[in-house]
Amino acid sequence: MGFLDNSGDIILDAVLTDHGRKLLAKGDGSFRISKYAVGDEEINYELYNPNHPSGSAYYDLQILQTPVLESFTNNASSMKSKLITLSDHNLLYLPVIKINQNLVNTKMHSSGAFVIAVDANTEGTDAAGITGSIGFNENNQRTGILFGESFKDSNLIRVDQGLDTTEISPAQRTAMGNLIENTYIVQMDNRLGRLADLAGGIISEDYIDDDNIAFYTIDAGTGVVRNNSDDSTSAEQTIAGPRGTMIEFKIASSLDLNTSTYLFSQLGGESVLPNKKNNGQPVRHIDSLVRITGMSTGYTIDIPVRYVKIKI
Repeated sequence: MGFLDNSGDIILDAVLTDHGRKLLAKGDGSFRISKYAVGDEEINYELYNPNHPSGSAYYDLQILQTPVLESFTNNASSMKSKLITLSDHNLLYLPVIKINQNLVNTKMHSSGAFVIAVDANTEGTDAAGITGSIGFNENNQRTGILFGESFKDSNLIRVDQGLDTTEISPAQRTAMGNLIENTYIVQMDNRLGRLADLAGGIISEDYIDDDNIAFYTIDAGTGVVRNNSDDSTSAEQTIAGPRGTMIEFKIASSLDLNTSTYLFSQLGGESVLPNKKNNGQPVRHIDSLVRITGMSTGYTIDIPVRYVKIKI
């Protein structure tokens, strides 16, 4: 990976994604380029200077001369923000996707991530109910810890979509036009976990690329996407204006994390969390991200997750 000098002519540097290269390598004639993605991750538009002493030709000069990255094929780290074309030029606000932590069971753990307990011993749902488990404070479920094996918890991850502005009433849902997201793409490391609905049902991935990133297409049919019909100013809402849809899901721990410590040794570290008796409990952990992208707007959000296994 390197930087491209764009101080002169305009440069177009395009590559196939890993999945596109895989399809091309089949050589069976089925490869067709049907979609493109364009991004400007490197550009800081605050560098636009309408007060430049040399005149209007220099207002955007610093932006135009900003070095840009060469295209690279790793979908896990490329183009978080994609450019889109909108037919309605009168839009004053664009929808966003936000993590909703306003409900008791949707709050993030104090560590700054949603913690996934990868086995029953860590959850505290095993028959022995070992003291070292971290899922409960005595008999009360801990905030921000999701049970990745049993799903015997009320905690979940929720993200909301809509116009996050107080300038438009939440009741004016028509203000969103065709920018309501009904379909999303979810990406997550398949070595660590799988996407699940609130009952613990595993959602089938579209494919897994060569970086072990699983891609899921989710909509109302998967049971995790639904309309947000609440048009009140309720404190449980995280979108201030008109709301579109919301996603509610859980994460199932992978078999590797559930049954062994190998990936924790290779990819993770160790830390301490309060156990059932509020004593310090040594745990193994791996930090990761779940990326959610709206199909209509291309808006993307990364959700921090931490997979945890207690040390017995």
